Amino acid sequence: MNAPLRSPLKFDVQTLIKVIKQNASSDAFSPVLTLAQWDVLGGYLQPFGLLQGQRLIEQGAVDRTLYLIEEGSLSVHYEDEKGRVRLAIVEAGSAVGEGAFFSRLPRNATVQAASAAKIWCITPIRFTELTNRQPAVALEVAMALGSLVSRRLMSTPRRVAVT
Repeated sequence: MNAPLRSPLKFDVQTLIKVIKQNASSDAFSPVLTLAQWDVLGGYLQPFGLLQGQRLIEQGAVDRTLYLIEEGSLSVHYEDEKGRVRLAIVEAGSAVGEGAFFSRLPRNATVQAASAAKIWCITPIRFTELTNRQPAVALEVAMALGSLVSRRLMSTPRRVAVT
């Protein structure tokens, strides 16, 4: 999953916070957290980079990791017997992986980097730890993800992009 990048990337949760707060699109991941709560959440997130074209999520994979996009964009594709059909582009300040995160079902689409990207992830185990130690933060993250899923499901072009 981690990409060998040409130059070292610098990660700072403050940059992720800024990008999320600036995303005013209908596809934004927008939890309402204090700076102290963001710092707590940041301790549970793992950052990494993707090169353009590198796959993040494979359709059919059994994985519930959630990904937050700090920089770059991701292309979501559904693969059928005739090939790939692009469904959506997900930009910085949003999230992918929320469908399997909640449903515990296999991934329903493939996600790959449309451009070089900075990503933060949280695994189900780390989210469970967050839930046990900081329930208010975990609840707000879950509610913001639920809102994102709902908005995607109400938008016909984005409906199948719930990954």
